[in-house]
Amino acid sequence: MVCCFNKLYSQIAAALVGKNVDRLIGIGKDISLHAASFEGIKDVQFFETTDQFLAEISSLKFSNEVILLKAARIFLFEKISATLEQKAHETKLEINLNAIRNNLKVYKQILKPTTKIMAMVKAFSYGSGSFEIANVLQHVGVDYLAVAYTDEGVDLRKAGINLPIMVMNAEESGFENIIKYKLEPELYSFTIFNSFVKFLVEKDIDAYPIHLKIDTGMRRLGFEEQDLEKLCVALKENKQLKVLSVFSHLAGSDAAGYDDFTEKQAEQLANASHKIEQKIGYSFINHLANSSAIYRFPQYQLDMVRLGIGLYGIDATLEIQNRLLPVATLKTTIAQIKHLQKGETIGYSRKGVAMQDTKTATVRIGYADGYPRNLSNGKGKMFINGNAAPVIGNICMDMTMLDVTGLDVNEGDEVIVFGEEPTVSNLAEWANTISYEILTNISQRVKRVYFEE
Repeated sequence: MVCCFNKLYSQIAAALVGKNVDRLIGIGKDISLHAASFEGIKDVQFFETTDQFLAEISSLKFSNEVILLKAARIFLFEKISATLEQKAHETKLEINLNAIRNNLKVYKQILKPTTKIMAMVKAFSYGSGSFEIANVLQHVGVDYLAVAYTDEGVDLRKAGINLPIMVMNAEESGFENIIKYKLEPELYSFTIFNSFVKFLVEKDIDAYPIHLKIDTGMRRLGFEEQDLEKLCVALKENKQLKVLSVFSHLAGSDAAGYDDFTEKQAEQLANASHKIEQKIGYSFINHLANSSAIYRFPQYQLDMVRLGIGLYGIDATLEIQNRLLPVATLKTTIAQIKHLQKGETIGYSRKGVAMQDTKTATVRIGYADGYPRNLSNGKGKMFINGNAAPVIGNICMDMTMLDVTGLDVNEGDEVIVFGEEPTVSNLAEWANTISYEILTNISQRVKRVYFEE
């Protein structure tokens, strides 16, 4: 057993050194006994118990560090997390990585066994953190990742993500990094097509993997039906390119009223793919279905699906939504309790008026953190100790006031902005927007905390 532990900790140490970890704190008797295995790390400290570590935490001087907590439940690392979080901005976005795994499993159970999954991690993984989400997806076996811009893909490569990555908005200025970091561009127009071919010719590169986007009705990006003949000729003539996939984007797959349009889009993609395959002489991946189409249109799962917002716990179909888990919970705390007399006003422009003697709680979140300002004056509400508290007055840049009249709340109490209740979908509905916007607007100054059991 000692031999096995020696080997295990040596492997862990090698992995940490390979990832340029600057500091390691080991907690537990077993890891403490194998301290010598971690000599390659610059700053190493060991404690036999979590309580011993917490007793000395104030002397460890944490500052400007990214901290990963990893342990079995027996070590009660949530105590450490709570202690560390007290040292920073008390508004935080908690990301449940187990929920990501659950939601992926839900969709995998719907998919045909041969259908691949491309997971969307663009826009900072819908606000949840690109590398952390991508790392989980890499380990659970998705086939592809997709990002919006080249620099997002570069960041993932630098962080150790080695899955194939499609770049959906490739730009000429990013071609060098696309090649350097083995990213795969989406080509959607002759302008970007010709620019990329010219770049590959200059670099003397052949058969570089690309993805072709066909516009079947979204009317945003993509080659159109009248472009296909010219596109096929260009593909045949340019050995610099290797088509890995041909795809399109559904405009209304989440709404039954657009089902006829969805079917027409699928038919147009099938025709385009057939023409391209016949001309270039080899097959490629076809993909069309987004999150909502995976369940509603199983016939359009094709060779691959693109899983986006569903991965993060949101699907327009109730049958699927009921099986998904919320991934993100946005929390803050009460900074101050105030007691107002009837007739007093609250906040900027005096928009909030106490219609009776009122108790308010000022909480540490505002529109600079991504809490929509149009939830002011009663449109939005947060939950404190399981009770709803409506917004009163105008939301400020860094603070929001809540009406907590009749509620037993105290300064420092935790406040749920969204999570299980209210949900991010509730928030989007109140703000007259969509869940995507709520999630992606959460400011980078809001601390992300990741949990996984």
